[in-house]
Parts: sequence; structure tokens; C-alpha cells
Amino acid sequence: MPRTAEPVGTDLLRIDDELSDEERLVRDTVRKFAADRIMPNIADWFEAGMLPKELAPELGRLGLLGMHLKGYGCAGMGPIAYGVTCREMEAADSGLRSLVSVQGSLAMFPIWKYGSEEQKNEWLPRMAAGEAIGCFGLTEPDHGSDPSSMKTHAVKDGTDWVLNGAKMWITNGSVADVAVVWATTEQGIRGFLLPRGTRGFTARNIHKKLSLRASVTSELHFDDVRLPADAVLPGVTGLKGPLSCLSEARFGIAWGVTGAARACLEAAIDYATTREQFGRKIGGFQLTQGKLAWMAADLQRAQLLALHLGRLKEAGQITPQQISLGKMSNVRTAIDIARTARTILGANGITLEYPVIRHANNLESVLTYEGTEEIHTLAIGQALTGISAYR
Repeated sequence: MPRTAEPVGTDLLRIDDELSDEERLVRDTVRKFAADRIMPNIADWFEAGMLPKELAPELGRLGLLGMHLKGYGCAGMGPIAYGVTCREMEAADSGLRSLVSVQGSLAMFPIWKYGSEEQKNEWLPRMAAGEAIGCFGLTEPDHGSDPSSMKTHAVKDGTDWVLNGAKMWITNGSVADVAVVWATTEQGIRGFLLPRGTRGFTARNIHKKLSLRASVTSELHFDDVRLPADAVLPGVTGLKGPLSCLSEARFGIAWGVTGAARACLEAAIDYATTREQFGRKIGGFQLTQGKLAWMAADLQRAQLLALHLGRLKEAGQITPQQISLGKMSNVRTAIDIARTARTILGANGITLEYPVIRHANNLESVLTYEGTEEIHTLAIGQALTGISAYR
């Protein structure tokens, strides 16, 4: 008979012991919310291709929207608390983490960082409460990895601005109460706030997705949209604006995907310790234990990387290249873990009865959005060599 021992869980290195009491409280609160509110429903939402809009005020009441921002109704918590939130959200589903990170890091952050006091007071308290949803319009149908070539443009007409163009693959687009849209102007790239219902501004959902199904993804179209002078974000001109927002969101992704990876590893362990073949549990076979061991090792490395990025961000020392390394490495690790977990579950691994194929499909989108793996590779390569390979 094989010897048995009590399993120790997936946090073999006890990385969460490094969290503060407040950060552990955030972890436990978000994990309970995900377990009680999300997990009983997420497979159905994924299959139906929807995420209930009423989740936003529930997340707002927990203080999770724009939680890393200070003032204006935001919780003002640290980067590691935000990272832990992203991790626990993505352990449930990448679509849920996308809702939180787009709201806080891509829609609220530019208003908080670059907006006027009037813009901040108008939008941030309602967005922090989940009473208003935001979206971030940067990617275009023909310009994804090269936002400097965007065609969406705004021209002055008296004191007004007139905006024309289109954006693609916009999370929350059709349900957003305000869109943060980046456009070229004579002065350079500027950010504009477009409230829902603005004349000439339309949004429609993208359907037939096989990834991030529990998330709203939209196209935005601007046809001679007339905006007042106070619609522009006054605090930034140039690509620095949208790229700084992406750095905020990519930091959350580096944490978030470790949650998806953990969920896949947990599912694989649970399956391996209950499924029997050839008269014994498959977790007792060396090949299966070898897979589980490497999945655990890879997960621990990814979690350590996320924690180190959090410490750098706390100290105000983090760089975009470091965030690129975290996003690139951790997403690839999470995909590899999801795919390996699927092999342990066999045919059951492709059903929504288990979370693995849902996470694997979602991670294919996470690999691409907010900077493709290739673009992050080039950012790291430039940091190492001093040579740009973009053009």
C-alpha cells in the first residue's frame, strides 16, 4: 500500500504569510464573495455569454472599485491589496477580474490622475460605488499593438471638440456610463470623457466569443461627436496617458492570472485524488504527480514574482519593463498550468462542470489584451539591449 500524508494545499512556500493583516482580510473577503456569489453561477454566465450588471454595485459596497486610488470615495488601499483582489477575482473568472481592473485602473485611474476636479467629483464617487461603469477606448480595428497610429481623431470647432473614429475590443463598452476615449489632436493624443447617450456615440456588443464570455466586449463608434471643452482630460498629452493606465491594469493582470492558475491546480488535485483508473486513484501515479509538482512549482514562482512587483510598486520603484515581465511571464505560466490541468481531467476537462477549460479559454484572451506577449517580449528585449525592435 502506498504511504499517505495530509496534503498541504497549493501555497507550498506559504507566500501568503507575507501579507499584512489588512491584505489577508481583503483576500478572505474577496474569496468569500467569489465563492458565495460568483462560483455557483459562473458556468451558466459563461455559457450564456453575460455578466450581470448588478455585480458592479455589489463590488462597490465591498470597496473594490478603484480601491488603490485615494479620495473621491475610493478605498485608498495599497498595491498588494489590489493585487490580491485581482487574484481572488480571477480565481473565479477572468471576466470578473476584467470588470474590476477596467473600472479601477483603466477608467477611474485616468480621471483620478489626469482629470479636473470637476471631472473627478462628477465621476469617481459614483464609479467607486458601482453606480456608474466606465470603459477605456484605446484599441482600434486596425491599430492594436501600435496605438500611436490610431485613426480616431478630435478637432477643435470653436470651444467644442468634434470626435470621429472607432474603437474595438472594449470591455464594458455597451454598459458603460462613461467612456475614456483616446484620440489624436493637433496637440497630440488626448483623453476625452464621453457620457452614455452623447449624440453620435454608439456601442454594440461583439458576439460569438469563445473566450472571456462572462464579460461584455464591444465596439465603439464616433460619428461627429460634439463634446464641450471640459470633456478633455486636462492633465496629460501624448501616449504617456493611456500607457500609464495600461501599466496599472497590467500590474493587476500579473497578480490575477495566478488566481486562475491556482484554481486549475486545485481542480486537478481534487480530480486526481478522487478519480480511479487501473484500480487506484490517478493521483497515485508518478506521471500525474510529476505534472502536479511542476504546476505547483510554476505557480509558486508566479506568485513570488507578483508579490515582488507589489513590493516595488509600494516603494514607488516599479517600471513599465518590470510590469511587462510580470504580465508576459505570469500569463504564459497560467496558460501552461491550465493546459496541463486539462490533461489530468481528461475528457471531463473540456466541460463547464469543471473550471479548467473556462480558465484556459479566458487566458488566451488575457495573453493578448493589454499588450500581446510579443509586445511585452520586445519591451523586455529593449530594456536588456537598449535597442528598440518595434520598427
